[in-house]
Amino acid sequence: MTDVDFEEVYATCFKQVYAYVFSLCGSRELTEEVTQETFFKALKNIDRFRGTCKISVWLCQIAKNTFVTIQRKRRDTDVGLQQAPSSCSEDVFSRVLSREEAYHLHKLLHTLEEPYKEVFSLRVFGELSFSEIAGLFEKSESWARVTYFRAKHKILDLFEVKQSESDHM
Repeated sequence: MTDVDFEEVYATCFKQVYAYVFSLCGSRELTEEVTQETFFKALKNIDRFRGTCKISVWLCQIAKNTFVTIQRKRRDTDVGLQQAPSSCSEDVFSRVLSREEAYHLHKLLHTLEEPYKEVFSLRVFGELSFSEIAGLFEKSESWARVTYFRAKHKILDLFEVKQSESDHM
C-alpha cells in the first residue's frame, strides 16, 4: 500500500491501540512501552501493510506480538532472579494490577449492567473458562464468549472516556 500518511494513522489509531494493549497487560507503564514500540515497528514496516484489513487491526496485531515478545524477554530475564518456588509456572506479579489500577477497573466494572459485569468478573478474576461460565448461566459457550467480549469493549470504552476526561483536566 502506498501513500500512507503515518501522522494521520498515529492520530486516528493511537487511542485504540493503547486501549487494546492496556486490556492485555493492565499496566500503564508497559502499555506505553508496547504502544511506542508498536508504532515504531509500524513506521519501519509500513511498506508491508497490504491493505487487506483495517490499519488499526494491523497495528493491534503488531502490538500483540510486541507485548508477547516483551513478556518473554522479561520472563527469561527474571528466571535467575525469581525467589518463588520452582513449582510456580507463572510470574504472579505480571498478572496482578496495581491497587490503583485494580480500583479503577472495579469502579468501571461496577457501572456495567448484568450479565456483563458477572461474566467479566468470572472470566478475569475467577479465571473460569467460557465453558464453565456458560454452565453457570445455563447458556452456550458462544454466549459466554460474546458476552465477555462485549463487556471487555464496554470497559475499554469507559476507560477511554475516563482517560480523555483526565487528559482535559
